[in-house]
Amino acid sequence: MLDPAWVARHYDQFDVFHLHFGFDAQGPDELRGLVDALHRYGKPLVYTVHDLRNPHQADPAPHLAALDVLVAQADRLVTLTAGAAGEITRRWGRTATVLPHPHVVEIPRLARARPSRPGFQVGVHAKSLRPNMSVLPVVRALSEAVCGLSGAELVVNIHREVADPAAHAYSPGALAELETLAARGRLELQVHDYFDDDQLWDYLSDLDVSVLPYTFGTHSGWLEACHDLGTTVIAPSCGFYSQQRPCLSYGHTQREGLDEESLREALVTAYRTRPAWRATVAGRTAERVRVGAAHRALYTELLE
Repeated sequence: MLDPAWVARHYDQFDVFHLHFGFDAQGPDELRGLVDALHRYGKPLVYTVHDLRNPHQADPAPHLAALDVLVAQADRLVTLTAGAAGEITRRWGRTATVLPHPHVVEIPRLARARPSRPGFQVGVHAKSLRPNMSVLPVVRALSEAVCGLSGAELVVNIHREVADPAAHAYSPGALAELETLAARGRLELQVHDYFDDDQLWDYLSDLDVSVLPYTFGTHSGWLEACHDLGTTVIAPSCGFYSQQRPCLSYGHTQREGLDEESLREALVTAYRTRPAWRATVAGRTAERVRVGAAHRALYTELLE
């Protein structure tokens, strides 16, 4: 669908072209070709700016080059937070409509009560060590902080491909340090393949706190899922995570590194206050209706 030839073949089958993700492999020239094709056939382009910095790319330049095309030439822009909208205005002189991210967890699961269990479980999900993660410094700091909290434990999850020499995510050094910390009793390490949705919701529901170990990024679907399930998030100060949903924050950016003291303070606050920030079925359903209506109004305005 990002190929101008696809637009030429299918332009009579759609009214508006709304782009969210999926253009990582397209360079600026290819994206300009897409925009030109859409405008040639009179099809408005809407772009929802989820990421001002691509969390999967260590080098920010390719994504920024893509944004220079898409943000500048889209007929309408949408983003998730006021902070991101302000950044879009500052960089490109464009105004973005701010609309919240709808619920990630489906309504029947969202309505389910959280499991009741003793203790206080803190989770860091290292996934496949994507470029915007600085897992080891965060885990080291948390393993120290958790020791001082009665009944608290640290659980670190990581994907099995980190141990696979043939995988892009192969990182034997990081895995070895996590295994050493686990052997010393400082954390529980769980190595597994990617979770499906139900496994992920079960995992998040079992956590009291999920710590996001990011050094750059903009918004988080993981944070939205935690909000749906009632799991407290401790988010880094980079990006605009704290504007998405209620959460605790700590200092962590690519330029300034990790502020261990602010991470410890956020963890202690979560432990002592046990925040009950959880979406409700009524709230998320009403929000989804509002978001849908806002999109319909935006599309209708463009078509008129």
